[in-house]
Amino acid sequence: MDKIAVSLEERADQVLPPIAKRATRLGIVKAKGHYLISEDGKEYLDFASGVAVTNVGHNHPEVVEAAKKQMEEMIHGGHNVVYYPSYIELAEKLNELNGGSQMVYFSNSGAEANEGAMKLAKKVTKRPAIISFKRSFHGRTMATTSITGSSAAHRKDYEGLLPSVYFADYPYAFKNNRTEQEEVDHCLETIHELFSYQIDPENVAAMVMEPVQGEGGYLPAPVPFMKEIRRICDEHGILLIFDEIQTGFGRTGKMFAYEHYGIRPDILTLAKGIASGFPLSAIIARRDLMEQWPAGTHGGTYGGNPVACAASLSTIRILEREGIANAAEQGSYFLQELKKLAGQTGQIGEVRGLGLMIGIELTNENGNPDSQLLQYIRDKALEEGIILLGCGVNKNVLRFIAPTTVKRKEIDRVIHFLKETLLSK
Repeated sequence: MDKIAVSLEERADQVLPPIAKRATRLGIVKAKGHYLISEDGKEYLDFASGVAVTNVGHNHPEVVEAAKKQMEEMIHGGHNVVYYPSYIELAEKLNELNGGSQMVYFSNSGAEANEGAMKLAKKVTKRPAIISFKRSFHGRTMATTSITGSSAAHRKDYEGLLPSVYFADYPYAFKNNRTEQEEVDHCLETIHELFSYQIDPENVAAMVMEPVQGEGGYLPAPVPFMKEIRRICDEHGILLIFDEIQTGFGRTGKMFAYEHYGIRPDILTLAKGIASGFPLSAIIARRDLMEQWPAGTHGGTYGGNPVACAASLSTIRILEREGIANAAEQGSYFLQELKKLAGQTGQIGEVRGLGLMIGIELTNENGNPDSQLLQYIRDKALEEGIILLGCGVNKNVLRFIAPTTVKRKEIDRVIHFLKETLLSK
């Protein structure tokens, strides 16, 4: 190994493979609140939140204290060896937050939760097929790669994947130059075509979808589309799985994004913001479904780790006390200011989002996706001490993932930066 390397990036290059693609080349040594501190001492305003993980900010003192207290009592017990308080208390709390009559299974990551959700759906329905949506992202395991439709690169060299997976269209009215109703009608028609031409609905175990597509472009689904999806699933006995790994835990201005739509999924998957950075995920499903999942047919060693569960309970308390309301308030303000900016420049084709899950579609003078502008903005932001991420199948959507506890002055700082950058370019 090269002993001369001095930066964290240089050291990483000696021992870590390129498979872990990184959004920046920053070496970070400390995190606090809404900021990251680099190895050279520079402070960065973090509007990535660890990709929607640190929803109450970095190292929130209440979360740190809860984790420390739990570490002093027990770090690991093994959820299929013993029962322990934080594990049960978190399951009870998640059940309460989802209206009761639910049961909860804990895993470590979002992909694990989604894979478990599919296994549950297949087990209880005895059906083989899964319907997912184009531009979706559900994980990188073999099974979740199979239901991910946002990039061919995710699938390249890993075929064949999970069989009996079908993709329907997810609404993207801006891209397709349609009205919202026209786009909803089109997307619903693709589902009916699947049923007519490719897979009988009686063979479909589940539909898996993000209420707001994340990697696909920060696209909130229209309410009429979601309600009709719920109706179609009910009509055919198909289980509806909502992947709320990125939308959950206050991100959209409600605890869970499905609350914006007035419907409930049969199975809900959660991760990312669940425990402020401690590895944890959850599958939440109707009691009558979970009770049909026999012991030993799914499992894992670290799911429901005591420390992660304690951190999650603390995170939820902060969200209920202040984070969710602040996300709704500041998100509304942020959207309003971004729409004002869009009216001043031809480089923003659309502003969209829910709460503090916001994206702006960057376009060139011909109205086409502008991925070069996205990269330019992100590079300039880093120079100014602001971390921003992109997304979208054309790599032209700038996404804002501020902590739910973000302050107005921090949003104003980002808005000012965008104005200076876009209006002077």
